Amino acid sequence: MTTASEGTPLIVPVAAGADLAVRARGLTKAYGDVRAADGVDLDVVRGEVLALLGPNGAGKTTTTEILEGYRHRDAGEVSVLGRDPAKPDPTWRSRLGIVLQTATDLADLTVEESVAHFAGYYPHPRDVGEVIDAVGLAEKRTTRGGQLSGGQRRRLDVALGIIGGPELLFLDEPTTGFDPQARRDFWDLIRSLRAEGTTILLTTHYLDEAEALADRVAVIARGRVIACDVPARLGGRDDSLATVRWRDEDDDHVERVHEPTALVEQLAHRFGGEVPSLSIHRPSLEDVYLELIGRDHEDDA
Repeated sequence: MTTASEGTPLIVPVAAGADLAVRARGLTKAYGDVRAADGVDLDVVRGEVLALLGPNGAGKTTTTEILEGYRHRDAGEVSVLGRDPAKPDPTWRSRLGIVLQTATDLADLTVEESVAHFAGYYPHPRDVGEVIDAVGLAEKRTTRGGQLSGGQRRRLDVALGIIGGPELLFLDEPTTGFDPQARRDFWDLIRSLRAEGTTILLTTHYLDEAEALADRVAVIARGRVIACDVPARLGGRDDSLATVRWRDEDDDHVERVHEPTALVEQLAHRFGGEVPSLSIHRPSLEDVYLELIGRDHEDDA
C-alpha cells in the first residue's frame, strides 16, 4: 500500500465484504507506447458517490469508458454491477446511465421529444416531465436541442442519463457550462439521486464539486490511482499542519502547527483579546490534489 510521508495511507481500502457496484484490478489499456490505463485498481461501493479526479490525459476517460463497456481493455479484471463490461447485454446496459463529456446529436428534437424518445429504451423509465423539471429545463420543454445554450444542452444530457432510473450513473464533467446557480441546483439533483440509492461515478475538474458531492475521492495520474479516501482525509489532509498568520507591531508572523486552537489561545492571551490580522488556513482539497499530482511527477522523474 502506498503511504504518505507521515504514514497516512493514500489508498484506503473499502471495508471487507462491502457491496461493490464496480471492482477493477490491474486495469490496463495502451495506445501504442502510451499507457492510458496502467494498472488501475478501483472500487465503487453501491449507493456512494465516488469522484474521479485527475489532470487531462491522466486516464479518467479511458477508465470510465472501459467500465461503461464502450472500450475494450488490454488486461485486468473488471466487474460492473456483477458483469464484465466487455460482455454487455441489453439488460445490463439498461441498468446504467451515462452522461458523456460532449454530445451534439438531437438538434432537431425538442427537449420533451428527446427525453421521451430515450425513455422508450428502458423497461422502467422515470416520468418524463419529472426528469425535465429535475434538470431545470421545464421552461425549455418545447425548445429544439440545436437552440439550447451550452449549459442547457448539458442539462439535457443529464436528463437523458437519468431517465432510465439507473442503478449506476456515470457523469463525465456534467456541470461544464453551468452558471453558479445551475451548478448548485445540479448538486441538489445528485444528492437526491444518491438518497434514492443510485451509485454515481463522477469525473470532474471542479474540486469544490467533488468535495460537496463525493463520499470518496480517487485521484488518477499517469494511468493509475495514486490516492483514494474520503475528501476530508485524502492524502493525509486531516493530519496536515495548519498555517496560522498574525501581525504584531514589528512584523508579520507565520507558524505551521497541528493544533492551531492552542496557538490562537496563547496569542489571544498575549494580545489581551483580538489577535491582529489573524488567519488560519488548513489545506484545501485543491491543495492536497495539487500536492499529490506534483508528487507523482517527482516520483516518475
